[in-house]
Amino acid sequence: MGINAGYLLLGLAAGILSGFIGIGGGILIVPALVLIFGFSQQQAQGTSLAILLPPVGILAAWTYYQHGFVDIKVALIIVAGFVVGGWVGARYATSLSNEVLGKAFGVVLMIIGLKMFIGK
Repeated sequence: MGINAGYLLLGLAAGILSGFIGIGGGILIVPALVLIFGFSQQQAQGTSLAILLPPVGILAAWTYYQHGFVDIKVALIIVAGFVVGGWVGARYATSLSNEVLGKAFGVVLMIIGLKMFIGK
């Protein structure tokens, strides 16, 4: 399997997981780019964020919207925060070493995973 096919399969898996349980970039794509494809943590995070530029989730979001599961007002408010927060976070993350950023990423994933596993 060629490298482009690997990237395509990664995108397909992330798309399926995103549509199914709302995850993709940070949980699947970033670790895969680092661990499988040899990207640095910054390259993986930057590439994952670049994937968000086109409306990649439009069909999944539309499906949820059709079933009454999208709060447009809340989504737009979160988008506003995400735009500013993404810029602030990226400025900080690009100044850190690959090792520190990778460890911080891992800690965040573990905390989120533990919280989701044990519940509220």
